[in-house]
Amino acid sequence: MTTFVDRVELHVAAGNGGHGCASVHREKFKPLGGPDGGNGGRGGDVILVVDQDVTTLLDYHHHPHRKATNGQPGAGDNREGKNGKDLVLPVPDGTVVLDKNGEVLADLVGQGTTFIAGQGGRGGLGNAALASARRKAPGFALLGEPGESRDIVLELKTVADVALVGYPSAGKSSLISVLSAAKPKIADYPFTTLVPNLGVVTAGATVYTIADVPGLIPGASQGKGLGLEFLRHVERCEVLVHVLDTATLESHRDPLSDLDVIEEELAQYGGLENRPRVVVLNKVDIPDGKDLADMIRPDLEERGYRVFEVSAVAHQGLKELSYALADIVAKARAAKPVQEATRIVIRPKAVDDAGFTVTQEGEGFFRVRGEKPERWVRQTDFNNDEAVGYLADRLNRLGVEDALLKAGARAADGVAIGPEDNAVVFDWEPSMSAGAEMLGRRGEDHRFDAPRPATQRRRDRDAERDEAAQEYEGFRPF
Repeated sequence: MTTFVDRVELHVAAGNGGHGCASVHREKFKPLGGPDGGNGGRGGDVILVVDQDVTTLLDYHHHPHRKATNGQPGAGDNREGKNGKDLVLPVPDGTVVLDKNGEVLADLVGQGTTFIAGQGGRGGLGNAALASARRKAPGFALLGEPGESRDIVLELKTVADVALVGYPSAGKSSLISVLSAAKPKIADYPFTTLVPNLGVVTAGATVYTIADVPGLIPGASQGKGLGLEFLRHVERCEVLVHVLDTATLESHRDPLSDLDVIEEELAQYGGLENRPRVVVLNKVDIPDGKDLADMIRPDLEERGYRVFEVSAVAHQGLKELSYALADIVAKARAAKPVQEATRIVIRPKAVDDAGFTVTQEGEGFFRVRGEKPERWVRQTDFNNDEAVGYLADRLNRLGVEDALLKAGARAADGVAIGPEDNAVVFDWEPSMSAGAEMLGRRGEDHRFDAPRPATQRRRDRDAERDEAAQEYEGFRPF
């Protein structure tokens, strides 16, 4: 049963926004109480957050589909819908978020680092929010915006200072077990280690982490053995430690050839050329191993490597190795630039930026793209003529109609608003109308302008009273 997963494909869906409500206030003796439809609630976001207690992506391997809750619709009496609850997904430190094409979306390093993988949809406005001095009684409301849905890939790259690399059974697990408190599986057969092991080492005032990467073999960078799956775990390490077996039982192998093979695989993988290298000659407690170590050490030092002879079993040379690695790690940390607080960058909208584009795609067909027009289309109820007319007014005020005229569009040409896979297509007519104008201007109710019977009766009585008072005083108007 696999207990460690460092790469998964995750399907996330944010919550949809709740629909706005079209309602009219009703109360005794108030037949025209006005619009009182509330706004819809916002859909929940899908948020990835780094959690130090999480060390694997196994949970997402078993449950790859994750969805946040939707916002609730608005209701009458100006009641707004409840917002959807955000879905927070904990991920290990060092998780890289990629899209389906392999482009990096976020590199999550550090406790509490967050990334919004799916943006929740906006709630639709109710007719109370759409009312204005000219539009006193809107008979429509805006729909909630759909939440963002997409497929992402999560890759875990271990955050460690030192990486132990080498052939299977070279003694990497034994070495990390004596340098730190880690308890990896140790056995006398190849590929005992199936997952990266992490250990914490204290050397003087320096504390650093060390990772035991599963054994590499020739062709690892192309997928042979376990190398391709775990080579990514050495990318963040400051130091690469070659653990060479000086007491191997395989006649066709020797430490120098093993080093050349591993270096070739690291070069094929790429991106590790500038990392400092240290060579550890392990198992020198065996007589043949000690003799071989003395024989090849001059060659390794001639190549520029720092060489340490150790024995994980006999605990020989471990102190010198741990302090040497601590010194390299400390220098690497000191060389890093000081992290500054994230600066808030404000990018004002350009003066000539209309917020949308109009492009011609073929004879007599045009496409409108832009954040506002596409959002307005998604929030329009096309079964309501008044809502469609309201959309036409908004697009006209934004300048879409003028832009279509400048682009050469003519009456009855096809116009699409949105991307190719999800667009609203219609035959364009200048000063487009939806038919609801036959009832008056959109959103207006002639009943508000008509005199009410009770008010008229009161005005008549006041006029009769004024006339009687004037006759009593003997005043007669000309």
